[in-house]
Amino acid sequence: MPAEPAPAAGADARRLTVARTPVTATTKPRGTTGPATRLADLSWPDLAERGPLVLLPLGSCEQHGPHLPLDTDTAVAAAVAARAAGRLRGEVDVLVAPAQPYGASGEHEGFPGTVSVGHDALRLLVTEIGRSMLRWAGRLLVVNGHGGNLVSLADAVTGLRGESRDVAWWPCLPPGSDAHAGRTETSMMLRLRRSAVQGERAVAGPTDPVERLMDRLVSESVRGVSPSGVLGDPAGARASEGERLLDVMADRLAADIRAWRVSGRGRLGQAELRPVGTPAGAGR
Repeated sequence: MPAEPAPAAGADARRLTVARTPVTATTKPRGTTGPATRLADLSWPDLAERGPLVLLPLGSCEQHGPHLPLDTDTAVAAAVAARAAGRLRGEVDVLVAPAQPYGASGEHEGFPGTVSVGHDALRLLVTEIGRSMLRWAGRLLVVNGHGGNLVSLADAVTGLRGESRDVAWWPCLPPGSDAHAGRTETSMMLRLRRSAVQGERAVAGPTDPVERLMDRLVSESVRGVSPSGVLGDPAGARASEGERLLDVMADRLAADIRAWRVSGRGRLGQAELRPVGTPAGAGR
C-alpha cells in the first residue's frame, strides 16, 4: 500500500492558526440571532453572559407497535421543541438541548427493545440535569413526549422550583390524540421519518377510551391489554395530518413560553391534564 502523502508545507501551521483564533469580548455568540438554536452546535464562548432558555426534549425508548420506531416519543418531543424554538427566534433567547432518549417505560417492558430507567432514576436524572444546566442557563423547560414520564418529571421539576430554580415541564399532547401507536403517532412519524414507518406491519389494537383500560393497564401492563402494543388504530394515518399536529403543538408551546405561567406542579401553560394513554403508576 503506498504511503500516505505528507501534508503540504505549512498546512498544519495554518490549521493551528485557525484553531488559535482568539476569543474576544467582541466575538458574537452563535445561536443568538442566526440559525444555530441547537445547544450541541455551540461552544462555551457562545453561552457566556447569555442565560438562555433551554428546551430539553424528553422521550423514551419503548415499543410503539410492530410498525413504529422505538424512539417515536423522543422524535416527536425533539421536533416540537425545535419548531417552537424557530417560532421564538428574535423574541426569546432559546436553545434546544440534545434529547434525553430514555425514560420511565416499565409498562412497555413486556416488549423487546424497550429500555426503561424507572421513575427513581428519571427523577434523579432530571434533577441533576436541571441543577447543572441552570448554573449557566436562565430557564429550563422539559418538553415531554412520553406520558409515563409524567409522575417523576413533575416531582423533579417541583423539587427544582423549591430550590428557587426557574424550570418547568410541558407535555406534547396532540389534539384529539388516540392512546399509543395509533393514527396520531403514526401520522407524526410519517411526517418526521417516513422511512422508519413499516406500514405493512400496522395493526389495530384496542380502541376503547383509555380510561376504560386504565385498571388493566396498571395491573397487566400494555402487553396484557394489547399483544401488538398498539392502543388505537393506525388506519388512515397521513403525513399531512402529522404536520398539522406537530404545528399545532409547536404553536401552543411557543405561546406558553411567551406567557411563562407555571402551575404548582411545574407545568407550563394551561391547567394540568393527564396525557392520554398514561397508565399512572404503571411500570417502575
